[in-house]
Amino acid sequence: MLDNIQKNLKDKALPTNNGGLPSDIDLNPGDSAEGRDMFGSAWDSVTGFLGKVTDGVTETFSESSVGRILRSLGLPIGGEPDDNGGEDSATWGISETVNEDWRVRLSIAPGFGDAVIMKPFTLTDNNLVFPYTPSIIISNSASYTPIKPVHSNYPFYAYQNSQVDNITITGDFTVETMEDGKYWIAMVHYLRSVTKMAYGATPNVGAPPPVIKLNGFGEYVFNDVPVVVSNFTVELPTDVDYIFVKRVGTRGTHVPTKSTLSVTLIPMYSRRNIKRFSLKSFISGSLTRSKYGFI
Repeated sequence: MLDNIQKNLKDKALPTNNGGLPSDIDLNPGDSAEGRDMFGSAWDSVTGFLGKVTDGVTETFSESSVGRILRSLGLPIGGEPDDNGGEDSATWGISETVNEDWRVRLSIAPGFGDAVIMKPFTLTDNNLVFPYTPSIIISNSASYTPIKPVHSNYPFYAYQNSQVDNITITGDFTVETMEDGKYWIAMVHYLRSVTKMAYGATPNVGAPPPVIKLNGFGEYVFNDVPVVVSNFTVELPTDVDYIFVKRVGTRGTHVPTKSTLSVTLIPMYSRRNIKRFSLKSFISGSLTRSKYGFI
């Protein structure tokens, strides 16, 4: 039986060429009828399998949670960014179109910057700048006086006045270099100074603490808002290192590498500027962008 099988195989074997391949096999099976007959079913199986894999991957990224997450990230189609950003495109920090310093800062009162200890403020254009984006609480309120008629379930309210409430700013300060340490010292000394009136042996005895300007985040948030510092606190934590700053004082000064500063500000508008207030101009935004700093 084995001899018959071997004989049949020899009779059906294709002749080979010198390269060891059967001479009748076309290396381009798709170009001949014999090739299509021989490899057609296998080729159709492979292409069909690949098509199902492609459809499965596409469906997975279209319907699965993975696909939804990627789309939620705003990834552009094909992974290529859209050059037509449009007017709604946002930018981080300073760019070609945003060239203003939007950091939160307090101006240095006239005459205060002349002191040697205040010289570090010249590095920030004579402003006390919060190095990191601080937490800010702002509040506006309108007061109404209740009128309570006798034998009535509901009072009536008469408008009394409106006001801008205190502004609280809380931010972190870090110190890594000698220059940072000098800036921290100047910051603490400046806030101590602007909470004091002119008293004792000073030329302008009786003058109250100065009015300074608050700026930050752009014209429609804080634009030259006149404020006075009513309170400030600085935390000197125990769980951080302290840097020794040379040549500040006779024996130098130690400052924390990280501290938290909190400042409470009262918006302070003069009677002359209040006369310039116009609700129509305020609604249009022109007063918010003006030098009067209405908020």
